[in-house]
Amino acid sequence: MGRFNLFIYVFSLSVGIFFFSDLASAQLRQNYYANVCPNVENIVRNTVTQKFQQTFVTVPATIRLFFHDCMVQGCDASIVVASTPGNTAEKDHPDNLSLAGDGFDTVIKAKAAVDAVPSCKNKVSCADILAIATRDVIALAGGPSYAVELGRLDGLSSTSASVNLPKPSFNLNQLNSMFASKGLSQADMVALSAAHTVGFSHCNKFSNRIYNFSRQNPIDPTLDKQYAAQLKSMCPVNVDPRIAINMDPNTPRHFDNIYFQNLQQGKGLFTSDQVLFTDSRTKPTVNLWATNSQAFEKAFIDAITKLGRIGVKTGTNGNIRFDCGKFN
Repeated sequence: MGRFNLFIYVFSLSVGIFFFSDLASAQLRQNYYANVCPNVENIVRNTVTQKFQQTFVTVPATIRLFFHDCMVQGCDASIVVASTPGNTAEKDHPDNLSLAGDGFDTVIKAKAAVDAVPSCKNKVSCADILAIATRDVIALAGGPSYAVELGRLDGLSSTSASVNLPKPSFNLNQLNSMFASKGLSQADMVALSAAHTVGFSHCNKFSNRIYNFSRQNPIDPTLDKQYAAQLKSMCPVNVDPRIAINMDPNTPRHFDNIYFQNLQQGKGLFTSDQVLFTDSRTKPTVNLWATNSQAFEKAFIDAITKLGRIGVKTGTNGNIRFDCGKFN
């Protein structure tokens, strides 16, 4: 094949991939279930609200579940599928073992509530239920509400081997590269990182920053000294690995722009958080959103809407699962 013909072939292939990806996300729309299950969003919201009243962990658990789902093979609820003797599913990958059970429980309970309505039974995908629930927990925690695009099918595969997620140790180049591979911009990445305004982590995810950052600096010099001392007191050497540390030391139960103010003060828990302020490419965005919550909320809505369009399954590439935890 000549060089020019090879170029045309590769170019056509890449255009085709994006074209079909766009076709899939184009089927998403608001009020997708208007004719089959018109009350679906209210049903899900009621279930999510009940779960939220039982435990605040519902909020970060559901948001994180949605992110971990969408970033691996798209938003298709493949993260909810349980492993079988012949297959280790996404949820059992090491990066997903810390996903709180309350996120899974929220989806399963919302699916049961939807399917309890005869006209809705087996008509609404687990992927869409997770997308709706994510919007609802953000609003319940004081964050912005937004219209959710619907029309995803549930995925037909879930493998641990397919999992590739951002690491707490990532620098800006690594973050940008991973998010760009999913069609998300640097601004989208910074906005979505602010989901760390709620929730918790475990000491082993950031202990290198407070004990063995480098030979010259055992403590990461970008960390506020007082905050580093506080983290060391909560995460002593050989700490119980189940100990949970709030991601946001100031307003851990409120979805807000304080996350960005924390970064300005050297109080980003992960390297991948603090780098958003220390790197000159993202610092202006952090400074803007730290003082302008409306600008942040608009950017976050744009980013999470784009996140929800990744890898949408249509036609024979998916179906509506009867049980979110296993394939039909």
